[in-house]
Amino acid sequence: MVVEPHIKMHIGIDLGGTKTECIILDESGKEIERLRKETPKNYNGTINTLCGLVNELEDKYQKKCTVGIGTPGALSKETNCIKGGNSTWLNGRPLKKDIELRLHRKIFFENDANCFALSEAYDGAGSKHEIVFGVIIGTGVGGGLVINKKIINGFNNIAGEWGHNQMPVGSNDKWKRHDCYCGKKGCVETFLSGPGFSKHYFDIHKMKLDAKTIQENANNGDEKALEFIFQYLDYLARGLAQVINIIDPGAIVLGGGVSNMKQIYGNINPKLKKYVFSDTVNTEVVKNKFGDSSGVRGAADLGRGSFL
Repeated sequence: MVVEPHIKMHIGIDLGGTKTECIILDESGKEIERLRKETPKNYNGTINTLCGLVNELEDKYQKKCTVGIGTPGALSKETNCIKGGNSTWLNGRPLKKDIELRLHRKIFFENDANCFALSEAYDGAGSKHEIVFGVIIGTGVGGGLVINKKIINGFNNIAGEWGHNQMPVGSNDKWKRHDCYCGKKGCVETFLSGPGFSKHYFDIHKMKLDAKTIQENANNGDEKALEFIFQYLDYLARGLAQVINIIDPGAIVLGGGVSNMKQIYGNINPKLKKYVFSDTVNTEVVKNKFGDSSGVRGAADLGRGSFL
């Protein structure tokens, strides 16, 4: 398929721990096509997958596109290598440089949560707010900060990484601190991620269930599962209160599998009031507008250049 020369097109890739999704947009933001592949659990395989997706779409549309990639972790300013990603085979590797060498061009690179936050702040669930914090709770816990439609990376390229704050836990809490892949213990991610959710359920009920099954059981009237979810909401409020106390966003947009937990909405704000340093908490905690598409749309937006 040949596209008119004057029409600009933009490829976005969301590099996840289990799947890699790719989208191509026209200049207006209209989706032209979407591809999805399994993410290899090794570095060279990941590079081959990313470059293969770009080549496949460019060959099909006979167009050289801008390319934006959302990845776990962030680029170190000192080494230009990936740091802090829960896809640990990427850490310490010059992923951006290696892909640019393969594709023979500059690519746009951002943390996947930043891409999600950008998409939702620009024309998604947080679009009416000046300050938007985007949260991804799935295999891991990430966050992205957008102010006036601009991604805020911070001095160390770690703005928004609330998943590796320490979760406030009292000595009488039923939920206990677990080791995190980052080398610390008791990170927010070990409480709120899907695997953390399941691990704490096992700690309390001695049943190995994944997060989705626990949610389904609660929705079907399982009292143990429902009680556990409301315990989870209290920890979610503790973690989000740290964010609100520091950046005070107008909206917190939730993404990832846990964002489908219907008990969050309508129940989280009263719990936030217990932990936020304010007499009122009017921050909106909302579900994403674009679902699983937010991250990949935000990655494509990077190449459009107007949000950096």
